[in-house]
Amino acid sequence: MLPYPLLLPLTLIPDAVHAEFLARAFNQLMRGQPIAGRLAEINGKSVCLHIKDAPSTIWLRIENGKLRAATPAMADVRITGNAEDFWQLAARREDPDTLFFSRRLCMEGDTETGVHIKNLLDALDYDWELHFREVLGQTLGAVAASVLHRTLGRFFAGHGGVHPHA
Repeated sequence: MLPYPLLLPLTLIPDAVHAEFLARAFNQLMRGQPIAGRLAEINGKSVCLHIKDAPSTIWLRIENGKLRAATPAMADVRITGNAEDFWQLAARREDPDTLFFSRRLCMEGDTETGVHIKNLLDALDYDWELHFREVLGQTLGAVAASVLHRTLGRFFAGHGGVHPHA
């Protein structure tokens, strides 16, 4: 369970600000990722994220292969859950299928769009090296990726040898 101080911004900051931040962060992180091109397949679709324990509702729309903040309206897909479950999904600590089939996250609306979104989440295998190369250029991106791998390798070697997929 997320501690209350982490939920506090969701309750105090307007949902439109959360939507804008989430859209910008997502678009930045998707730079260089092959899966980003698959967003175009659901172009024009809208998604509502309802965080029950905050309470907060974030409205997003896919436009031109990017996520955009949207005004509250009828969503093609509505995903409902607690902040902890959304965090587990975003951090890739829980498989999307597990969260949806256990009903910790519930999806309603257009089935085809919902399945497409779930499949995108399921297929997400983030590649930091591709991201660094896209954002920083080939040479500097390769250096940044190398530093990340060395740093993570040293960190995880000192913590029982468990190394995440990077």
